Amino acid sequence: MKQIITNPLSERWYADPEARFYEGEYWIYVTHSLPYHEQKNIDVLHSKDLVNWEICENIIDMSGFYGYRFAIWAPTVIEKNNKYYLIFACNDIHKDEEIGGLEIAVADSPAGPFKAYTDTLVGKFINGAQPIDAHLFKDDDDTVYLLYGGWRHCNIGILNDNMDGFITLDNGDFFKEITPENYVEAPCIMKKDSKYYFMWSSGSWTNGTYNVRYAVSDHILSGYSKSECILKEDPEIATGPGHNGFLYVPEKDMYLMVYHRHKIGEHDGNARYLCIDQMQFDGERIIPVKMTHSWEIL
Repeated sequence: MKQIITNPLSERWYADPEARFYEGEYWIYVTHSLPYHEQKNIDVLHSKDLVNWEICENIIDMSGFYGYRFAIWAPTVIEKNNKYYLIFACNDIHKDEEIGGLEIAVADSPAGPFKAYTDTLVGKFINGAQPIDAHLFKDDDDTVYLLYGGWRHCNIGILNDNMDGFITLDNGDFFKEITPENYVEAPCIMKKDSKYYFMWSSGSWTNGTYNVRYAVSDHILSGYSKSECILKEDPEIATGPGHNGFLYVPEKDMYLMVYHRHKIGEHDGNARYLCIDQMQFDGERIIPVKMTHSWEIL
């Protein structure tokens, strides 16, 4: 039977996808792409075949988070010690004195329900980075890294074994700035053949300038110098693609980019849709991703 992925995956307004493979299923955690004051929780889509998707709504129990009001967005999830940890941004803070930042929740299942795990994980500006757009990456030695940051600054830190704080880096701090050129927001790290592929979004998420760039390094904490654009608008398909995650399908040796985009002719910045397209390589280089309306998994 043919496996055909149809974009978008859902007609709901979804954005900021983080994609994982857990417990025999693919999971995509998403922002409700609505006005800030209506963003009150997180949804997750899951599928066994990448074609047929089910939606679990409002997977966070928000009752354990002090002072949350709105702008619940940009989720990231990682499994560690048979638990699932979810970090999300809260309240879109613009200064250290405001309540909010990056919160962390925990669950026994990738579907949740996720409940408050600690106090606010990152609640202030460090190195100029707004505490939004978190991305968790677990390396081959099970070390868990957190990348995050808006306002054109990106930080990286290493979570402790309890996932409730950070260990000190070589610079003596908990975080190191690793902002690459043309960085705006939405960091994402992927490892392939011992190389670290750092992807991020540039431009404005509300319009056609949004795009995805990447750089490659031998070391996760440094070396991301030369960057290249790998996803941008296509006037025949969609506009403003960005804030990506990724999936690896081992039986196909295939990498997929999961991202959101705007439909041609829609002008509401919140009208973002969840999509998947193939990510191919030429040696260590990522070939620019071609957006599609549908494509067959071969």
